[in-house]
This record gives sequence, structure tokens and C-alpha cells, in this order.
Amino acid sequence: MAIADPPQGALAAPGQAGAGPLLTRGLALVFLASFAGLTSFYLLLSVVPKFAATSGAGAIGAGLATGALFFATTLTEIATPRLVAWWGYRTVFAAGLLLLGVPALGLSASSGMGAITVVCLLRGIGLAIVVVVGSALVPALVPAERRGEGLGLYGVVVGAPAVAALPLGLWLAAHAGYRPVFVVAAVSALAGLAALPALGRGEPAVAPAAGVAAALRTPDLLRPATLFLATAIAAGIVVTFVPLAAPPALGGFAAMALLVFAAASTLTRWWAGRFEDHHPSAELLRPSVLATVLGMAALVLIDRRLALLAAATLIGAGFGVAQNASLNRMLGAVPRSEYDAVSAVWNLAYDAGLGLGGAGFGVLCHWTGYQWGFALAGALILATVALLRPARR
Repeated sequence: MAIADPPQGALAAPGQAGAGPLLTRGLALVFLASFAGLTSFYLLLSVVPKFAATSGAGAIGAGLATGALFFATTLTEIATPRLVAWWGYRTVFAAGLLLLGVPALGLSASSGMGAITVVCLLRGIGLAIVVVVGSALVPALVPAERRGEGLGLYGVVVGAPAVAALPLGLWLAAHAGYRPVFVVAAVSALAGLAALPALGRGEPAVAPAAGVAAALRTPDLLRPATLFLATAIAAGIVVTFVPLAAPPALGGFAAMALLVFAAASTLTRWWAGRFEDHHPSAELLRPSVLATVLGMAALVLIDRRLALLAAATLIGAGFGVAQNASLNRMLGAVPRSEYDAVSAVWNLAYDAGLGLGGAGFGVLCHWTGYQWGFALAGALILATVALLRPARR
């Protein structure tokens, strides 16, 4: 399914991506809007589950908050290319930022699980729009031979908010209360609207060239997406349950672990992009999943500081490498006209994994406890490596 061509003047056409510097004006505008939206997203990613748990909903409520967020995200990602074809980039991007920002203010009005779930659903729709549009436009705006580097740079832009905002949200909630965090998250997303007027309007709608369903039936897309899904499940477990599972005696180590996780994910995603541009035959996906499995094993010892930090580093690194390696491999298997279908499938794997990691693990650890839950989740992730053959480049 093909997204409308980038707006004339603000974004270069895909065929012109090889001309000029890597960071063009259009690419910078996409980066700015994406950065604002993802900052809002990461500020509340771990805060809302904790808000739900401390409001009386417990571990199941925390998992439900994350699950609702990514349930809405995965459904919306399928429809986002069509929305862009109908309404253009500026309108759809603006809607995404509004849906990330405005509902966050509603959390200040009610701590009931129903209200929290509605807010998460609305913000999930906004998140889907921001990430699908961004990850489809970026590879179309850079030369094919520098696609890995371009995706790596985009990974830094959208990963930097995770490094700062993910632990900052928890810190603000602990020292200033939940309401200031909700307000800051809303303002951050709405600030991204300032970059949109320069984008201009999208081109008229075009007929989809390939659909998400067709992409999901393509082995060269499905295999790397599934391996990436496995690492995303582990990431969902980390951001949702490390703050809850870490013993109180560890003090600020839970927030530090989230910082380490986000930093490792961002840096390794950038490294993987540059590495694959210079080593096209490199196989990074399976090692990234194995690193994630080792990290899940280390989480069994979550009551020990070094084990917690080692787990955050390994899972963050595995998740970061898998992000770039899977997306770059999937994009290399299709023509430019199908980049948006690949973007939708990749983001489906990303958000479905985070959602499964949150909601699924919440139910699992309710019966097993956190430590057995970490062990069983690691075993399930390891099974994906054994079941899937290497994806053909």
C-alpha cells in the first residue's frame, strides 16, 4: 500500500533522495515532529502503568494500560497509509500529535481504570500515526546506499526521548506527583505542531500498491518482523514491570535501569545502521535475539544491582540492533512504492511486541511471580530463534 508522495517543496520526492546531504530540510522537519511526539509518548510509557497500579488496579491494571495503548496502535497502523492518502501529511500528522497530547490531560481528572484505558487507547492512535509516517518517509528521503545510516539517525532522533523522557517521567512522578508529568507530556506533543505548517499538504490519494495483509504473507518480511517482535516483547516487559518488580531496597536503580535500557537501545540502533551499510551481508538479527534472551535470564536476579543493569544493557542492545537490522532488511526486499506497507508491518511488530510484553506478562506474573515470569518469557523468546530459518536478503 503506497503512501502519497512527499509534499512538494518541503519534502523531496523519493527519486531525488540521493541528491545533496543526508539531512535535508524535509527530513529535519519529520525529525522535529517525530521527536516531539515520541517525547510525549516516553514520558508516560512507564508512568501510566505505575499510576494504574498505585490507583488500586495492581499488576493486571498496569499490564492493561500498556496493552490498551499498543492494541490501539497496532490497529491504527494498518489504516494510517490510507489516512495519509486521503488527508495528506500535515493533517494526519497533526491529528497524531493532538491525540498523543490532549488525552494526557485527562489523566489529571480521573484515576479510574476506565478513564486510564480510554486515554491509552486515544494515545495509541496518535502514536501509530507518528511512527508509521516517520519510518516510511525517512528511507524514501535518503540514498539507498545510505539507508542504514539514515534509519540509524532516525533511530537516534526517536530514541533520544526514550533515554531522557523514560526515566524522567518516573523521576518527576516520584518527586512532583503524577499531574505535572501528564501536563509536560501534553505540552511536548502539542509543541510538535509548530513543525507541521512547513510540511505543506500531501499529494492527492493514490491507489495502494500492496497491502499489509500481503506483506504479512511474504516470508522475506514476516521472518525478520517475527524476530524483531520477540525483542519488542522483552522491551515491553522491561518498561512496564522493572519499576514494579525491583525491590524497594534498590532505590533509584529501577529508573537507572530504564535509562541504561534506553541508551543501549538508541546507540546500538545507530551502530547497526552504519554497520550494515558497510557490511551488507551481516546477520545481526539472531544475535540480537540471543542478547535479549540473556537479558531476560539476568532479570531473574532482579534483586541484585549488577544483574538488573546487565539485563537492561543486554535487552536494550538486542532491541536496538533488531530495530535497525529488521527494518533495513525488510526495506531491502521491496521497491520504494511499498515502503509504507513495510513501515506498517514493522511498526505492528514493534507495538504488538510491547503490548504483549505488558499485558501478557502482567497475566503471567500474576500466577508465577516476577522471577519465574522472566524465566518463562525468556524461554518463549528463545523459541523464535529455533523455529525461524534465517531470512533471505
